Amino acid sequence: MVVSEIIGEALIIVGMFFYIVSGLGLIRMPDLYSRMQTATKTTTMGTIFTFLGIGIMWPEHFLKIFIVMLFILFTNPVAAHALARGAYRSGIRPWKGTVIDKYKEKLGEGVGIDD
Repeated sequence: MVVSEIIGEALIIVGMFFYIVSGLGLIRMPDLYSRMQTATKTTTMGTIFTFLGIGIMWPEHFLKIFIVMLFILFTNPVAAHALARGAYRSGIRPWKGTVIDKYKEKLGEGVGIDD
């Protein structure tokens, strides 16, 4: 085996690990916001490592893969933030064991629902 194939396969395995952790996080976390945070971070990292491994194994496609990796790196967290904010504004509150709710402090009770 070529060294680039070994490194590429190792990175793909690391990406799979992040996908497995993401699935476990969806099962284990208590509320929408914790699940969304877990899924977003781990799938972003899983995708980055998987694509990086593929890019190393097939260097002729690395530029395209790098552009897709950047797109995912920038859009995945922004999309998750928008979904979480929309969920909060529509009335889905965090789990009762949540210690800090900064968004509630910022909005105040009942303020900002329509803006």
